[in-house]
Amino acid sequence: MKLTPDDLRRMERAHVKAWPALRTQRVDGWLWRSSGGGSQRANSVSTLDYEGADPVFSLEKVETLYRETGAPTRLQSFSGSRPGNLATLLSARGYTEGETTLTMAKPLEALPSAPPIEISERATPEWLEVYLGVITENRRAVNSKIIEGIPRPRAFFAHRHDGRAVSTALCVMHEDCAVIECVATRADARGQGAAMSVLSALEAWALGEGARLLGLQVSEGNSPALALYARLGFAAVDRNRFWLRD
Repeated sequence: MKLTPDDLRRMERAHVKAWPALRTQRVDGWLWRSSGGGSQRANSVSTLDYEGADPVFSLEKVETLYRETGAPTRLQSFSGSRPGNLATLLSARGYTEGETTLTMAKPLEALPSAPPIEISERATPEWLEVYLGVITENRRAVNSKIIEGIPRPRAFFAHRHDGRAVSTALCVMHEDCAVIECVATRADARGQGAAMSVLSALEAWALGEGARLLGLQVSEGNSPALALYARLGFAAVDRNRFWLRD
């Protein structure tokens, strides 16, 4: 699958919207994000837009903002980052390239039928229990707050087995793009098709909301997740890199 540059920028904008940082500030068009905790996205600069005349001066501004919070400076880049020579500028300034995440996407088509999955406009206590139970402890408090601020249209999905929620996902809409977040399955329920059921229902919901493209971002090293998404028809369309300077 190949997306146009406009598609990729719209998809990246959808991902920025889907995981809103607790504190943000525009710096010459870039979006400075700070939240504390362990979320890289919510503690990095989105380089989707740039309106400045001197990128080095803009970097100095975001470095100062992070220094004031006691956090390292981190920027997130993708193929459509602005300015176009951002990677060269960051390398020259002593930034190191960290984790790479893949943006995966698929075109949405009508599904035969969606499995019976619980869908809600907000995260229920059971939904949070499943999702927070699979992430690291240093991310739980911050991610809970981020989830509270996710804008609509959105939907929370949960698969139940024997009456209890065992698998979750979240979908957020932006224009004709839908973004998947918070895919999680209890350890004792893995390998039983729960995540597949949740994501199939999510696809049906997104299609009903008018989405043309469905996307997600996943660590390049997460082999089980990559295999699951490939089975569902997703293909890698871009790479996001985190650049770090202490």
